[in-house]
Amino acid sequence: MGIRLKRPAQVDGIAAAGRILADVLDELATLAVPGTSTADLDAVARERIAAAGGRPSFLGYRGFKGAICASPNDLVVHGIPNATPLRDGDLLSLDVGVTLDGLVADAARTVPVGALGAADGHLVETAEAALADAVSVCRPGNRIGDIGHAVASRCATAGLQVFPTLIGHGVGFALHEDPQVPNIGKPGTGRPLEPGLVIAIEPMVTLGRAAIRMADDGWSVFTVDGARATHAEVTVAITDDGARVLTPWGGDGRWAV
Repeated sequence: MGIRLKRPAQVDGIAAAGRILADVLDELATLAVPGTSTADLDAVARERIAAAGGRPSFLGYRGFKGAICASPNDLVVHGIPNATPLRDGDLLSLDVGVTLDGLVADAARTVPVGALGAADGHLVETAEAALADAVSVCRPGNRIGDIGHAVASRCATAGLQVFPTLIGHGVGFALHEDPQVPNIGKPGTGRPLEPGLVIAIEPMVTLGRAAIRMADDGWSVFTVDGARATHAEVTVAITDDGARVLTPWGGDGRWAV
């Protein structure tokens, strides 16, 4: 496919999709309470995205049946929404894609269902900090390897593991584009970061071993040891001035750089 840079107007269009996405993701975070199912959350996402004039990017993608990915506990990523009620103490990763006027944004966050234990808090905070570190190096003159190094360094310092085979990607004209954006890397190596490059950076971090298994459904990716995992993701545009986060979930200015 090759890497396709985006013009400023196209970046603005991805940002418009990203604003819808961020609002939906933040609403889902508040609705993820004991007794609610991930199918319930999926229904809300479908309704909100459609009302805003967009469409869920994941729905129908390679046969995927949900509008969102909803992945509790040891389910790392690509969980298919279902009717099983969430339980107090679950840790839920929510991944959402929005397409608006042909342009795509992609983001994820992990939220507690009810009480948040200390280990889970450490996991979530580390993944979000690793993502913020990665965003901070997204400026012209740096390279893809700097992003992976930032993620892996933060997680290693915290005593946690990333999954080398689960990676970020280009995004914007399609849900998945070149380049690949690994969560490990060597500084100063890989594809140069240049204005117009739009990427989804997505640390996936675990309390246990950095090994995964695929479920029989062909989508759900679990940790092999049953350890909990977390997923944090934003869509980022490289500009002359540095990183522009196009999916600013959280609503507290955390992605201002």
